[in-house]
Amino acid sequence: MLRAMLTAAAAVAALLAPATAHAGEGGPGIPPLTDGQGRVLTLRGWNIEDKTHRGEQALSAITERHLRDLRAQGFNFARLLVFWDDLEPRPGRYSEGYLRRIERVLDWAERQDVRVVLDAHQDVFGPAFGHRGIPEWATRTDGLPFTPHPDDWFAEYFEPAVQRAFTHLYEDDDLRRAQAGMWRTLATRFAGHPAVLGYDLINEPMGEPRPGEDLPAAARRIEREQLTPMYNRLADAVRPADRDAWLFVEPTPVVGEGVPTGLGRVRDPRVVYAPHFYDTAMEAGADYDPGAGWIEAYERAVTAYPRRYRVPVVVGEWGPPDSSLPRMNRFYRDAMASLGRYASGWAGYVWCYGGGYCALDGTGAFRVNKELTVEPYAEAVAGTVRSAAHDSGAGVYRLVYRAAPHGSRVSVLSVPPGAWRIAAEGGADVVRRTAGRAWVRAAPGALVTVTVTRG
Repeated sequence: MLRAMLTAAAAVAALLAPATAHAGEGGPGIPPLTDGQGRVLTLRGWNIEDKTHRGEQALSAITERHLRDLRAQGFNFARLLVFWDDLEPRPGRYSEGYLRRIERVLDWAERQDVRVVLDAHQDVFGPAFGHRGIPEWATRTDGLPFTPHPDDWFAEYFEPAVQRAFTHLYEDDDLRRAQAGMWRTLATRFAGHPAVLGYDLINEPMGEPRPGEDLPAAARRIEREQLTPMYNRLADAVRPADRDAWLFVEPTPVVGEGVPTGLGRVRDPRVVYAPHFYDTAMEAGADYDPGAGWIEAYERAVTAYPRRYRVPVVVGEWGPPDSSLPRMNRFYRDAMASLGRYASGWAGYVWCYGGGYCALDGTGAFRVNKELTVEPYAEAVAGTVRSAAHDSGAGVYRLVYRAAPHGSRVSVLSVPPGAWRIAAEGGADVVRRTAGRAWVRAAPGALVTVTVTRG
């Protein structure tokens, strides 16, 4: 039933979404992500998580090796999953031990020079339904039924009890205050931590359709009437503690099927639009179908919001569960090209050592086709990017930018493991090079071309 509803949503999106052309960093009309020096940032990385351990063992599956291996492959970004049910196991009682364990991961990230977004993660709301996220004490179902779906956990989002729990989270004053308090606690503790780039305010929010409402219409209403006010409330909760962090806001997962979001303006100067990039068919185990037009429909839909509200885009999760199918090589190439047209960055799902979604196998080697996520890119550009593109076939990355007339003059490039040649032209020089990185200094206002060539 869920799959049929989402397929219908994709068809609706194909009719509603306008055609879009993209060129350059961030795509036309989409501003780039920037740092405190005004440099244009590109984030490339992965989610890191521990969904298994709780209480005193929470986050114990994450080690410094995760961050070290991530950086060694050229990635500079991690989206760290944190759980409200671990942070506040009882109302108003925040776990100091859990905060220390989050801080330990952030300290590792700082040591490895990896930027982190803290993601308030939920799957199927939380522990009341056998998952992680929103505490059981904050779960209200009005006695509506819930039936587990062990072979299709995502279908559990459409159980009446789960949908009603989201409605109460959005509408009940005491739960609104509790959610704001949770974020105020995190922001107060981690404001100013060198590794923290921002906060993802809630993972994959869902809601409750009204009788007779189809999925695209329900998603747009929930985003407009419930998610937008929630994000504004949470921004107000974070800002007294942390003025600098970026706030990452997500639409419902329905956007993954090419349905334009109904999300409204979040009244904060440092907002990032953070959709996820999943195809229902591939999530169910199907191979990539280039002729289906899914990536094209997604790209058309997902770029409308950031152009309208002038916010950067960072895709918070993407990647199929089985990367070994015959057309997955084509998928990764198409996906990387698409993400490069409009996004300031992305986090693949998930940086772990094993099977399924894991990026790496038990030996630490990339699982088949996932090595295609490794390529040269500009981590930070001191100027205005004119174009940035990687030709994977030729093994050439080329960056063209107008250097800033004042302020920082040094840009940083990430270079993957292996032999790469780096050349800078137009009043610029490579002033430093280490394993995995290069620093380019440019004359003020110069039009700079940097070329990174494999071999």
